[in-house]
Amino acid sequence: MIDGFARVRWWMIRGFVAGGFIMATADGVDVDAQTNYDEAAVKPYTLPDPLRTAEGRGVTSPELWVKVRRPELLRLFETNVYGRTPTPPKPIAVAYEMVSEDREALGGKAVRREVSVRFGDGADAPRMEVLLYLPKDAAEGRRVPAFLGLNFEGNHAVSRDPGVRLSTAWMRADHGPGIVDHKATEAARGTVADRWCAERVVERGYALATVYYGDLDPDFDDGFHNGVHPLFYRPGQTKPAPDQWGAIGAWAWGLSRTLDYLGTVPEIDSAKVAVMGHSRLGKAALWAGAQDTRFALVVSNNSGEGGASLSRRNFGEDVAHLNKSFPHWFCDNYKPYSGREDKLPVDQHELIALIAPRPVLISSAEDDKWADPRGEFLAGQAADPVYRLLGTDGLLLHGWPSPAEDSLSKGTIGYRYRPGKHDVLPSDWEAFLNFADAHLKK
Repeated sequence: MIDGFARVRWWMIRGFVAGGFIMATADGVDVDAQTNYDEAAVKPYTLPDPLRTAEGRGVTSPELWVKVRRPELLRLFETNVYGRTPTPPKPIAVAYEMVSEDREALGGKAVRREVSVRFGDGADAPRMEVLLYLPKDAAEGRRVPAFLGLNFEGNHAVSRDPGVRLSTAWMRADHGPGIVDHKATEAARGTVADRWCAERVVERGYALATVYYGDLDPDFDDGFHNGVHPLFYRPGQTKPAPDQWGAIGAWAWGLSRTLDYLGTVPEIDSAKVAVMGHSRLGKAALWAGAQDTRFALVVSNNSGEGGASLSRRNFGEDVAHLNKSFPHWFCDNYKPYSGREDKLPVDQHELIALIAPRPVLISSAEDDKWADPRGEFLAGQAADPVYRLLGTDGLLLHGWPSPAEDSLSKGTIGYRYRPGKHDVLPSDWEAFLNFADAHLKK
């Protein structure tokens, strides 16, 4: 379904070195010369109150939150930021096909399964490929919790396992200008294994499920002609309406559809599935967790602007940059807020609040100034009153901590702040697993 893509500008590619993880120029584009990295230059701002309705009514009980304020906030994010998921013109038939199984994977520690999920009828219907690793004892009758996340590089890159099929989907070129549509090669196998730590995850008693994000929507501004968006078009429609989803919405939808599949796996406790995402996929994980309350726990790693960090804080990336450089990520209604973040009816602390009372872990990196680590912490802090109203312990930190390799606050709003760059490290996975142990294995 996806081939023959047009050329895209080199600035859309740069920074995807090392398999989609952004280094000095976040998300693959040049940082504007006016980007602020000075705390003293942060302008005063006022955050919208998550516990006050648009009509000014105070939310003083869990019932008011559940019946009034939470649905209102969801609509505001759908209408103004991520776009709503449209109703398809006809029901989408979903089919699962087992592609492979290895009961001695990862040196005998795991059972590996590959499952192809088809959306719609016909050989050309969109598909996503699920890679699943199960701890060996799960195959012996014990249901286990699971981590689920989208990956940037294809399932074959997540593990050095030679049995995982090479992805046949569109892949973003790692280097140089030109055609970005290319096929995966054997050289890409296991290139980001250290960013997924599959063996460690199953050793700790969790299943690990992942899907290549390009299966759901290719990550460039193609006019939404590929991926899953066309499944939802009405007759005569050629692109999403201004209040309908962009790529982040499609990626979040795919996470929920993968959760549907995990609910059919007898070895997995589908009530204990954590959704994890890094960078732009951290934005998708937060949006998936906000919409789909079946996710038991959410992990946002370095998700930055449009993710966990506050939009009204003029530090690092801003809304104007997102809309200019990645116009396909959000809905068209988001574009008028470029440079006018104070006019947004919501801010990202309210996205975090939509996950309440379920646990959420916000993970930041010291050198990732572009993602505004302090803004990510402050968003968690501003979501705390909602968590407290709903009877949890909220954020246990009273101030922004110093960076530390073993950093982890285990309150229901967890926070991690480590040294280093925009990436997913093995130490991050230790923190994710420790946080999940505290909340999913009580």
